[in-house]
Amino acid sequence: MPRKNNVQLRQRPRRNRISKGMRLLTREGALDPQDFIYPVFVIEGKGKKDPVPSMPGIYKMSVDFIVREAKEIALLGIPGIALFPSLPESKKDKWATESKSANGLLQKCVKEIKNKVPDLVVVTDVAMDPYSSDGHDGLVKKGKIDNDATLPILADMAVAQAKAGADMVAPSDMMDGRVGYIRQALDASGFTDVGILAYSAKYCSAFYGPFRDALKSAPRRAKDIPAGKETYQMDPANVREALREVELDVAEGADIVMVKPALAYLDVIRAVKETVDVPVAAYNVSGEYAMIKAAAKYGWLDEDRAVVEMLTAIKRAGADIILSYFAKDFAKI
Repeated sequence: MPRKNNVQLRQRPRRNRISKGMRLLTREGALDPQDFIYPVFVIEGKGKKDPVPSMPGIYKMSVDFIVREAKEIALLGIPGIALFPSLPESKKDKWATESKSANGLLQKCVKEIKNKVPDLVVVTDVAMDPYSSDGHDGLVKKGKIDNDATLPILADMAVAQAKAGADMVAPSDMMDGRVGYIRQALDASGFTDVGILAYSAKYCSAFYGPFRDALKSAPRRAKDIPAGKETYQMDPANVREALREVELDVAEGADIVMVKPALAYLDVIRAVKETVDVPVAAYNVSGEYAMIKAAAKYGWLDEDRAVVEMLTAIKRAGADIILSYFAKDFAKI
């Protein structure tokens, strides 16, 4: 005979999980396509769509294909797109001269998107590495990154992007003082309405590999060029330093601050969220994307469930905005 159940519990948390409707009613933080910005890689030419081998499903595309992509993400309810140019070596030099050209690849792409999909928020990357023959985010002088000499280059780049129609410029270089310098340059040029999404806590991470492969933007190997980016990107061990960085960027005029990468830095996202009163973004980077794609390929996990779980974790940690290569996939899921 079954034993009589004498268990009497006042609190039964499972009651809030007993059905799908109850789970929806008690859900604490729901993801929505409007939480995302979709990053894309832009290349020269027309009718080009080249796969990125280390990022299955992601392509480097010419401007005409990017415009199609922009229309699709707008229809999916994703409010923003982030542009990253991939340039041939012939367009690169030590001073990133191409970055401020009115007819440059990125500027052309911004103009086309704003012409065809005007309501889509266009975010542009501000850093030297896509344009630099040295492959660094700052100007290399005598084997070191010259912080202060980099600032005018970044400011010129940001103003050129604003002239093309960018809604927000996103300095990802991690030079000291660059947010204030860019804000001053934008205002002086009449672009007071152009926002700054600052890569405030950008860590020196192993998870950027596929991105650098796509843009061929890794530091060049030469005796007078620093081998890595440790002198300006943050040490993965540090949290208090991240809070100092975001507070400085907000004081200098950042409208949104960002933590990059996201998945290995959920604690940092939470700490930043509790520190600042501006929106917090997080970048679900290329290595995080590639890990899930690789595991799913071998049947080691359910891709859709893993994507939603990972993105939910980033949202739960405190991110108001998520830059992710999974944004389209999530919207379709």
